[in-house]
Amino acid sequence: MGSQKRIAKELGELVQSPPDGITVELADESNLYDWKVHMEGPEGSPFEKGRFLIKLTLPTGYPFKPPSVSFATKIYHPNVTNDDKGSMCLGMLRPDEWKPSSKISAVLEFARQLLAEPMPDDAVEGRIAEQYKNDRKRYEEIARDWTRKHAT
Repeated sequence: MGSQKRIAKELGELVQSPPDGITVELADESNLYDWKVHMEGPEGSPFEKGRFLIKLTLPTGYPFKPPSVSFATKIYHPNVTNDDKGSMCLGMLRPDEWKPSSKISAVLEFARQLLAEPMPDDAVEGRIAEQYKNDRKRYEEIARDWTRKHAT
């Protein structure tokens, strides 16, 4: 029961005063554990002007277990899997690094920051990470192109 109370409280705070460029709603009003997050691409990044849909799923063990965050919108990024799952690799969401005191707003702000500053050394898409490191211009062209095509 405690986890539902905490989730409802965090959801309320996020709906009332969301972080910059982020809006949050329940994917289904009857399910507190599945959220739809709309995230605007950060200014100055190749994702600028894009609007990304992110699925955030909370485990029943929250806050003692981390939420899972995935992109429903296709994105060209070294830290997001380039498949239908769109899983995002965030260090703070690893079970061994997650802290129950962490809040969902911090997770979302970190995810948005990652769009502006990818972490190629912690990549799930090695090829994109290599390109990011070695041919930044081309990486940004493709990322901008995908943003135009997929993130409306």
